[in-house]
Amino acid sequence: MVGSSTNSRYKYLHDCKWPREAVDVHHIIVRKSGAKGFFVYFFALIILATAFYLFLVKEKSVIIVLWSLLLDAFLVKLLRKSVEKESVVVMPAFGVQLETHYVSGKIIRRFVPMDKILKPVLLECVTPVTCYWSLSFIVHGEAELVLVFKELRPPMKMLVPIWKALCAATGIKGSSNTTMEDG
Repeated sequence: MVGSSTNSRYKYLHDCKWPREAVDVHHIIVRKSGAKGFFVYFFALIILATAFYLFLVKEKSVIIVLWSLLLDAFLVKLLRKSVEKESVVVMPAFGVQLETHYVSGKIIRRFVPMDKILKPVLLECVTPVTCYWSLSFIVHGEAELVLVFKELRPPMKMLVPIWKALCAATGIKGSSNTTMEDG
């Protein structure tokens, strides 16, 4: 482990098990919050208990129990779909492997060949309710940018070392001063 930083939501790890020229690994890990899992299971239990109370004591329809089971399953499924970490594996000789690790154990990997990457870019994304930074690739033959982190929105201070490593691997001199103005 070469470098790391932490904020309230994410932890950044720069992992170097191999020579830096061969493989450069960057991880953005979601910091665990036991409260989220506790509250989801707690509310699922409350909903189920209320449904059984209505069914057994108030003699309501069994449909209430079935709907509560469906809602509980949805809540638990929502919890299991959350992302544990996203990783960027930079292999200058081959390309970049982007990995998304889910809490359920599922891993989605995407590979972008190095000769297809025109430039890694840091973008500021503005929506009506929020503003965040995003790391993307301009890829030859693709109409849209390829997002490095599809699920997570790490802060700028965690994206910059990854961006610099990608610029070094692609042979592009990165400059944080390049801007594009509308008009």
